Amino acid sequence: MNHRYEGLLVLNLKGKEDSAQKVIERLEKDFATEGAKVESTQKMDQRHFTYVKGDLDSGYFVNFVFSAEPAALDKIKARFKLDGEVYRQQYARLHAKQKAAA
Repeated sequence: MNHRYEGLLVLNLKGKEDSAQKVIERLEKDFATEGAKVESTQKMDQRHFTYVKGDLDSGYFVNFVFSAEPAALDKIKARFKLDGEVYRQQYARLHAKQKAAA
């Protein structure tokens, strides 16, 4: 059974800010490869971190809303954990869309 999820990804685009759209398109393809269907993508632009850990002081925030099997979510997390351009990732399960009363 597919569930709806919201995924917030922080991208490490240091030195290659011009290629943000290409990275986002690649990530959408990665979602599809793992069996997820992306409903919407919200680009939230470059933001500075409140607390800096390491040499990265800012990241490009992108919010994905998608539907997938719970097992597919685990595959997505594992895939993006190994991706050098994904700095952080966080997922939350959303409630199913309710149809409007007729």
